[in-house]
Amino acid sequence: MEESKRIELEAAAFRTLVAHLQERTDVQNIDLMNLSGFCRNCLSKWYSAAATERGENIDYEAAREIVYGMPYSEWKAKHQREATPEQMEQYKSTHG
Repeated sequence: MEESKRIELEAAAFRTLVAHLQERTDVQNIDLMNLSGFCRNCLSKWYSAAATERGENIDYEAAREIVYGMPYSEWKAKHQREATPEQMEQYKSTHG
């Protein structure tokens, strides 16, 4: 496969993942961390780091807005719930 086609497919998969995460506001970041070891915030950090590596200036908050589809503070107010004791215990046991 040509490199440009691979990059195009990876970008399409990334956009689909971001759209899916934006749609699934019922899935909390703690759930993502407990199941997969990453969350929307991790994805935002990776996005910002990739931009920096390529000479672009997309800070963490701007990357969060891209991933969340709105400012993080707005998403948090609308969708974030307090983590349950069970969720926090699972997080502590898997993330030291």
